[in-house]
Amino acid sequence: MKNTIFTGCATAIITPFKPDFSVDFEEFGKIIDFQLENGIKALVVCGTTGEASTLIDDEQIAVIKYACEKVRGKDVKIIAGAGSNDTPHGIKLSKMAQQVGADALLHVTPYYNKTSQRGLVQHFGAIAAAVDIPIILYNVPGRTGMNIAPETYAELSRIENIVAAKEASGNFSALATSMNLCGDRLDFYSGNDEQAAPVMALGGKGVISVLSNVRPKETVEMCDAALRGDYKTAAAIQLSMIPLINALFSDVNPIPVKAAMNMLGFKAGKCRLPLADSMDSAKENKLRELLK
Repeated sequence: MKNTIFTGCATAIITPFKPDFSVDFEEFGKIIDFQLENGIKALVVCGTTGEASTLIDDEQIAVIKYACEKVRGKDVKIIAGAGSNDTPHGIKLSKMAQQVGADALLHVTPYYNKTSQRGLVQHFGAIAAAVDIPIILYNVPGRTGMNIAPETYAELSRIENIVAAKEASGNFSALATSMNLCGDRLDFYSGNDEQAAPVMALGGKGVISVLSNVRPKETVEMCDAALRGDYKTAAAIQLSMIPLINALFSDVNPIPVKAAMNMLGFKAGKCRLPLADSMDSAKENKLRELLK
């Protein structure tokens, strides 16, 4: 059995930008404080929701470093997004993230150029061999065009510091097969907010959440209920959050969640291009009503 990085809710945290689209570190600190005050167990920094794909390397590492220093001495893990579709680049980012204090790494499957299942094993294996901290694999076929097969999960789970997976394929049958094949060698987290409670009922250790940017307390309560086996309470919270979750994904993530954070009084700013600078007005009004 490998050490579990966290149980419960981790927030895939946004990266706030100033009007000139530089990183707003002061506001980032306030957003982190908001998360800590509401019991979040881990922060995924510079993931998809953190707009890592439009951050240059120096910015990405600076954001990760800031988060690590901000939570130092607190019982919360910093999981650094370091994924790339270029293996040497992924290794470089991973080493830099480890050097600035990240507790773990999140590595998405290679996008655009993609690869075979054999290539996935070689890609993730090379990155794992280059660092000493735990790695969470990220399977999100809707964004990458790549899927990690259950048998590939089983092979990757035999690598010592590949310890978990963020599963966002939405395929419960494949997830169940993967869990069965991997046993206690690999923890699984839901990568879809609307499936968090069901994934935990199946044996998942928690969720890496977009929802918890705006509703951390409720997301933590849902996960805590599921972890103690109170699936009735977990399901009730899960279902009550479905309209808001749908609104947060009514446009390309993280456009809606940054809009929601602005509505809540944070200075999240806008997304960098190519993501549009605003939502459709009807969708934005719906989101505003749900946040009330």
